[in-house]
Amino acid sequence: MSENITRVVLGIDPGTATTGYGVVGETEQGEFVLLACGVFRTPAGAPMHLRLLELFRDTQALLDEFKPDEVAVEKLFFGRNVTTAIAVGQARGAVLVAVALAGVPVVEYTPAEVKQAVTGYGNADKQQVQQMVAQLLRLEKPPAPDDAADGVAIAICHLQTIDYHRLP
Repeated sequence: MSENITRVVLGIDPGTATTGYGVVGETEQGEFVLLACGVFRTPAGAPMHLRLLELFRDTQALLDEFKPDEVAVEKLFFGRNVTTAIAVGQARGAVLVAVALAGVPVVEYTPAEVKQAVTGYGNADKQQVQQMVAQLLRLEKPPAPDDAADGVAIAICHLQTIDYHRLP
């Protein structure tokens, strides 16, 4: 990592099948730098407890590698599909336990808060968010796949709004 990075944030978009993550640094000049992004995938046919264990371990590995100052996680959005909401809640639990064990402060954001912080519009669509992520990070194109871009957007949201949050 560059020596002029003053803060590192890990953003996580939890899911049981696919969890997106983004590691974003902020420089002394207030610029954002993409340090890493990607997804964790768990096998669909595997028992849930093993999928959650894999997600927990993957999160621990990221925390060990990047040693973020804070972690930003998307809050559970309860839509019409209760089964999906429960699975996402379980994935969030695995992530949050890994973060708690590492002793890293966590802040949670709703999808609308992420959109507002990144684009200035709480009802922005996915492509608008991705384009702003690319622009804020000075990238030629948005991070891929979509879940990774979401994890990056969550990290940027936190960096944009950190002064408004009290961390534990």
